[in-house]
Amino acid sequence: MSTETAYRQQQRGPASSSPSGHNPQPAWLIVTLREVMVKAKDRGFAISTLVTLVLIVAGVVFNAYMSTRGEEYTVAVSSNAGESVVALAHEVGQDDDGNTAFETIATVSDDAALEQVRTEGADAALIRGGDGTWTLTGKNEVPRGLSSGLGAALEAYALESNAAAAGTTSEQLLRGSTLEESLLEGNAENQAVADVAGFAFSFLFYMASIIFGMAIANSVVEEKQNRVVEILATAIPVRQLLYGKVLGNTILAMIQLALYGGAALLALNLTDTADIIGSIIPASGWFMVFFLFGFLILAAMWAVLGSLASRAEDLTSSSTPVMALIFAALGAGLFASGQLLVIASYVPVVSSVAMPIRMLNSEVALWEPILSLVLALAAAVALLHLGEKIYRRAVMQGGGALTLRKAMKLEQ
Repeated sequence: MSTETAYRQQQRGPASSSPSGHNPQPAWLIVTLREVMVKAKDRGFAISTLVTLVLIVAGVVFNAYMSTRGEEYTVAVSSNAGESVVALAHEVGQDDDGNTAFETIATVSDDAALEQVRTEGADAALIRGGDGTWTLTGKNEVPRGLSSGLGAALEAYALESNAAAAGTTSEQLLRGSTLEESLLEGNAENQAVADVAGFAFSFLFYMASIIFGMAIANSVVEEKQNRVVEILATAIPVRQLLYGKVLGNTILAMIQLALYGGAALLALNLTDTADIIGSIIPASGWFMVFFLFGFLILAAMWAVLGSLASRAEDLTSSSTPVMALIFAALGAGLFASGQLLVIASYVPVVSSVAMPIRMLNSEVALWEPILSLVLALAAAVALLHLGEKIYRRAVMQGGGALTLRKAMKLEQ
């Protein structure tokens, strides 16, 4: 059934009612269903969604692999002190992450230790000079993990040795040097989670806003160019055409976000790296709600841009204000902090990313996200109302592209 036929059948009134007496579907719902079905059957959309899902799962799996991948280093030594340093490095590596191991190859001389490196029997040779200095020698390079691990172990070994020579202990020498960190708001663990979630939320919002926003604008432009909108306007009110397009693409964006989030959570569970899920899930729920209101605002703006344009190429130059708003949300999610993040969390559209991140890295009273949602909802309603007026005025106008000022002067 074509779009025009569906619209006209909806307008036939009582004659089109079903035998059971139910009223026909409202026009905006027909448009919504059409937007969803057309996009769902689009091969490009399906392939891009599938590829993104695969990339998300692959990213989680790769991160899990890198976090559990062990490093093993073999060190040739020619003294008991060298053996002690390597043993201490191994002990520290096992205590820190359990994935870093140091193995000792004892040799009878410094030259023998260097020969082990030359023949690739060892990754490096740890040699103590006559003046007490230490040298770590590799063949072509010294791995950074090996150098840092042995360097820290050597400092601890030297401290213990010097303390014993002075008749005291390393603990006594280091008394009062412990530095602890604390935050007045939130905690350090949540901050790390917020950094990861902030990138994910920002990227998803950015991609969805552009992909589905441009789909709305291009759909409006195509119908305007082909003069299909003039035929549709005889079957349904133009405002319902706008509402259907906005709602249909909003539903698609929400479904896609849910798929991406579900794939990420499933991959985290399967790779046993789901220790951060407990803190991310509540913020993700808020993100979905904020995204809904933020996208409604952007969808109305994209529809208006489409109605003002006379061809698809016009969108490139006229979409600057919307793209600036999207980039503001992206920047807030990636870089905003402190008072700037607090302010951003109350700005409609930008709050779609900023407020969920605030809820991750600090304590936020319940009234704050609710107030931010009320502001976003009010902005969405106002923008949809304004967008409807501009859309009704501009969508029927042919010829060149219109400016916002010219569109507002047109008669309805």
